[in-house]
Amino acid sequence: MVFDNLYLTKEHLDGFDNYKYNAIDTNPLGTYIMHPFWNTLIKITPRWIAPNLLTFVGFLFTVGASLLLAYYDYGFFASGVYNEGDPIPRWVFGIVSLFIFISYSLDGLDGKQARRTNTSGPLGELFDHGLDSWTTVFIPTALYSIFGRDDPNTIQPIRMYYICIMVFINFYLAHWEKYNTGVLYLPWSYDFSMVGLVIFFGITAVLGPAKWKMILMNNYSFGHVTEIMFYFTTFIANIPVSIYNIYVSYRDKTGKNLSILEGSRPLVPLVLFVSLCMIWVNISPTNILERDPRIFFMMSGAIFSNICCRLIVAQMSKTRCEAHNNLLSYLVVAILLSKFMPSIELIVMYIMAFISIMTHIYYGACVVKQMADHFKIMCFKIPYKNN
Repeated sequence: MVFDNLYLTKEHLDGFDNYKYNAIDTNPLGTYIMHPFWNTLIKITPRWIAPNLLTFVGFLFTVGASLLLAYYDYGFFASGVYNEGDPIPRWVFGIVSLFIFISYSLDGLDGKQARRTNTSGPLGELFDHGLDSWTTVFIPTALYSIFGRDDPNTIQPIRMYYICIMVFINFYLAHWEKYNTGVLYLPWSYDFSMVGLVIFFGITAVLGPAKWKMILMNNYSFGHVTEIMFYFTTFIANIPVSIYNIYVSYRDKTGKNLSILEGSRPLVPLVLFVSLCMIWVNISPTNILERDPRIFFMMSGAIFSNICCRLIVAQMSKTRCEAHNNLLSYLVVAILLSKFMPSIELIVMYIMAFISIMTHIYYGACVVKQMADHFKIMCFKIPYKNN
């Protein structure tokens, strides 16, 4: 069979057999607004719909929003002041707002549907968080279409790429934290950012993207302030909190109490990934990020998601995290080819993006199938007895 590659070892599967969900969510937006809304919505959700189907459809809505914007604004020029082509129709931003709202709502319903139908299990959590790790590239790139590039009041592709890296790091931190503490501390930034994006795209649909070119203070536009907020969230809010939570778990002996080297092991592939990507964009002989930023973003998102999914597998099964990812080896080859054969750099990037995306899809499909076979369940169908 096509998806019969066994990525999960017996140790992984044994760990999943003993897995118990352990998460803490203190976000007031989720607690007092979104969860009551989802509790009402789940009552009218048919019981025959599998939780993983809700997860997957929600993910497809996020991808759909990204593809719609790519169709109207592939190069992120449409909203810039120097754009000579057609602007993005306002209704497109309205559709994107709706798609993100649906995706966010389905992501909030899947767990409730699982408990409601008595189908909760490690496959559902892995499937949910695995797909969430991939949306970390679709969401910020969708946001970029509001501001546009080559505009003094917004940000250039290299700085937009830094924002993507910040989003990657913020998502990864939560699972690195759980790898050490055994508890998933759900970040506040997720709920606030998703609700904010729904409102943000909705306002853009009514007023148009030009309104966001406003100068807020000291020659800083709304785009610049938004950029600063990503850095603030990463370096002031998320990283210190994650380190503190890990420290407390060591101090109180409530976590895994791994050695510093073992506890830091999941950071190795992330640091290598970020470093290699930064090397490529900085030594690129043809300025590859400027030539096709969208594909470079998509390539990076697929590699990151693959690295993150392997960490999620390790932390859920309480096994040792992999310190290397084969996609990083391919990335090294791509960088070397680009450096010494600049005439084919764009082609090399397209090939690397294709390999990354297809490798990640194949990995995900194989892992889901292997877990479904192990637990004797179907990923997208609820057994009749649970209906």
